[in-house]
Parts: sequence; structure tokens; C-alpha cells
Amino acid sequence: MTERASILVVDDDPHLREVVGFALTQAGFHVEQARDGREGLELVRRSVPALIVLDIMMPEMDGLEMCREVRRTHDCPIVFLSSRDDEVDRILGLELGGDDYLTKPFSPRELVARVKAVLRRARAVASPPPTAPSPVLRRGPLRLDMDLWRAWWNEHEVVLTVTEFHLLAALLRAPGKAFTRDELMTRVYEDVVVSDRTIDSHVRHIRRKFADAGGEVIQTVHGLGYRLAIP
Repeated sequence: MTERASILVVDDDPHLREVVGFALTQAGFHVEQARDGREGLELVRRSVPALIVLDIMMPEMDGLEMCREVRRTHDCPIVFLSSRDDEVDRILGLELGGDDYLTKPFSPRELVARVKAVLRRARAVASPPPTAPSPVLRRGPLRLDMDLWRAWWNEHEVVLTVTEFHLLAALLRAPGKAFTRDELMTRVYEDVVVSDRTIDSHVRHIRRKFADAGGEVIQTVHGLGYRLAIP
């Protein structure tokens, strides 16, 4: 029997935890719950889950602080829950490494779909098929190792989230092509629909990370979307 993936749900709203926990359990996951970031962090220290569903605004320790602490030692995917759409930049912030987010209110079905999509991407990174090619994609000083799932600008390694890596790899595989946001959504999120702002946020954070390494990797195509900035 296949072991069920463990999902940790961290939210101070007991009703939301119950609804989300039920939906994820029905989808075949093992679910643990925590009332705030401090309690969630204790559970992570005991056993690292496959994915964390993490609310932003909580007492004791909020979601952003918990994420920072988790990211010191673990890279498990994190799907944030936010009561305000204008928190997206903070949620997917440079130092946080969030993989996705949902704005409240949301449907449990959408949350389950997002969780499954993020887990599929994470598993593809951790366990590529034995016969799959492991190319290194290069363009100028930019290098992506599709086997190690690591990125470099010249000799400076740039740490990307799973979603950011997928997005940049899509651009690098077709240098010169201008991608619409919808095309990037299809490549990064498969069957899950997200807003344009989600793609824009990921692009901003990729740019910031490479700017810190002295590079420019993504160019805006006004009225359309994005292309690789390296000729």
C-alpha cells in the first residue's frame, strides 16, 4: 500500500482547518493541523511534511515568520493562505520561497488542486525518471541543471523555488520567443488556473534574485508577456 503524503495545515481558524483538513483527507492525504506558526514549527521539527498549507495572519507566530524558520533547514513546498490579495508580493517574497498562494475565501476543491499541482512539480524535481535526459540548459552566463535542479549566473548560484525554476526553464527552452502569461501558466501550473498577478510576482522575484548575482534574465514584452532577456 502506498504511503499517503502528509500535509500540515497551519491556521488559527478552527472551522477553516476542519474544512481544509476534511477536503485533503478525502483527496487521499494524511493531514496534521496546527493553530499557529509556533505550533506548526514544532510539528515540522518532529516530522517534515510533504507540503505545508500556511495562513499568513496568526497569533503567536505568523505564517511569514514560520516560513522563514522552516526555510532555514527545509525546502518542503509551501502554499500560503491570505485574506488580502495585495499581500501577494510578501507571500511570494524573495526571502520566503512560497510555491503558491490562495486568497480567502477559496473553494476546498481549488486548494486540493493547487496542493496536487505543487506536489507533482516537487516530485518531478526530487525523482526524475531513470531514463529521462538530464540536460544542462545554457544561454550566455545563465545555466540551469535540469538534473540537479540548480541555477547559476556565471559562477554565482541562484536559489530558486520549484515554480520559479519551471518558469525560467520554459523561457530558456525557447530563447527569443515571447510568452503570454497564459502560456507560462500552462507550463508552470498544468491544469490549475491562477491569476496574471501570480506569474508577475514570480517573474519579479526571479529578476531580483538574478539582479543580486549581477544578471538580467527576463524581459517584459509590453501588451503580451515575457521573454528571455539574453540574446
